[in-house]
Amino acid sequence: SMQLASRARRSGWVVTPRQIFEEKSPERLALVAAVAEDASTDSGDTGVGEVPWTPLMRSMGADVLRPGFAQWTVVGAPAGLDVDALKTGVTALMEAHGMLRARVAGDQVLVVPEAGEIDASGLVARVDAVGLAEGELDRIAADAARQAVTRLDPAAGVMVQVVWVDAGPDRVGRIALAAHHLAVDGVSWRVLVPDLRAACEAAAAGGTPELEPAGTSFRAWAEGLRRAAQGPARVGELDAWVDMVAGTAGDGEPLIGRRALDPAVDTTSTLRLLSWSLPVEEAAVLVGETPRVFHCGLHELLLATLAGAVAHRRPNSETRTGAGIGSDGFLVEVEGHGREPLSAGMDLSRTVGWFTAAYPVRLDAFGVDLAEAAAGGTAAGALVKRVKEQVQVVPGDGLGHGLLRHLNPETASTLEALPVPQIGFNYLGRFATAGGAEPGQVEPWQTAGDTAVGGAADPGMPVLHALAAGAVVADTASGPELTLTLSWPAALLDETDVQELGQAWLGLLSGLAAHTAGPQAGGHTPSDFSLLDLDQDEVDDLEAIAAELDEGRFL
Repeated sequence: SMQLASRARRSGWVVTPRQIFEEKSPERLALVAAVAEDASTDSGDTGVGEVPWTPLMRSMGADVLRPGFAQWTVVGAPAGLDVDALKTGVTALMEAHGMLRARVAGDQVLVVPEAGEIDASGLVARVDAVGLAEGELDRIAADAARQAVTRLDPAAGVMVQVVWVDAGPDRVGRIALAAHHLAVDGVSWRVLVPDLRAACEAAAAGGTPELEPAGTSFRAWAEGLRRAAQGPARVGELDAWVDMVAGTAGDGEPLIGRRALDPAVDTTSTLRLLSWSLPVEEAAVLVGETPRVFHCGLHELLLATLAGAVAHRRPNSETRTGAGIGSDGFLVEVEGHGREPLSAGMDLSRTVGWFTAAYPVRLDAFGVDLAEAAAGGTAAGALVKRVKEQVQVVPGDGLGHGLLRHLNPETASTLEALPVPQIGFNYLGRFATAGGAEPGQVEPWQTAGDTAVGGAADPGMPVLHALAAGAVVADTASGPELTLTLSWPAALLDETDVQELGQAWLGLLSGLAAHTAGPQAGGHTPSDFSLLDLDQDEVDDLEAIAAELDEGRFL
């Protein structure tokens, strides 16, 4: 959606990524598209200058400054690439995206300098992989990416490192790109990789790379957050956040582990990870038909089934059948892309930076027959509808919690006193994987390896959650592959409990896919009719009447 919005702007039309999701068809997009302003108009937003820390940066404190806190990706390197063209491409990338040349300057401040004369020579390395087997290239590239992370230094303005794994003039090699997390997020790679490709291809053809500038700089967006935190609209969200996070129990959140997190002990070096993948046939239903019939996204489906899994197999529960959960549910800290325009005309479709926002959501599957849901019965639909409405309780776009907690001194203490989620959730989105002429073959500039976007963290960084749940969809040659992950500090939970929780999550997703094929699948919820005051029973009754009218029973 970001790339489509960017291409439309280059053609003289303005549509936002949100409009692309909401309108869904060219016909409807044509009704909301606006004529782009003259591209020659200088808005004055160069992105150069001091960049205030965002709420998520502030929430992590000094830990975000650790050199090893980074992301990386690996793509296919075109045969015949040379290091000079790659250096020229990296230079153009840094000139176009200011956060790649940012540096830490003082307490909770980043500075983006003028582009000036950028020398990418020290940022690009070459690894000789001529003659190595195809299967070895991905391993070498992943190792090179991890080594590149160790060379990052945000205090010195070294935010990016690039490694060319040279497989020879006639073979597709690999390019590993690593960037400090202060400069990028998962969405940024969808801008950086196409831009690096365009710049390298221009350089290889003997031309000068000319990358399109970002519509709105990260600096302008971060400044907008600081202003919005003081505004009446965001302050007006405070009571809603308090009501949702505090819950009704009044006695705090029960621990899901043996004890509370200890930042001195529970560090990333102690993390354990398990993963599961759904069959392609089920994943295809869940990413396609199920969101359509339930009028929601895969994001809500994943949260709904996670809520059911936690209720059914809660770690540290004596019976592990939902005891201790109760009707008040539990808190989950949801990571979102955060790329919300803060004012009319703000265009973030080509902006590189760490936009990620995190906010709490209270979920519960109380009263849902989870065994029936896992078996594909009507309870699977009831679970989705219940949690979909709980997600809709989140005030506005979700940014408000971080703004009021970290950027507004008058509201910070109120939110600081509330319970903190022990479970984190992050849906990374969909990524294309290798799909060349031969199985596993990587095409130039296509994502390579097992991970679309890899993450790195200093071994001493404190873990943020007792349990972190993640999901990602990989579009493979045989269809979409949905992978679930659970990670936890080893001292807090037993692997057996986490294994059972993951299997329960997987089982509920399988049940939901099976339910989708049945005649009773789908339906609306009250949030689909924001202008009406309806409860779920009333919505169900109206849909039943509509179905009978369609069948001609009331004629």
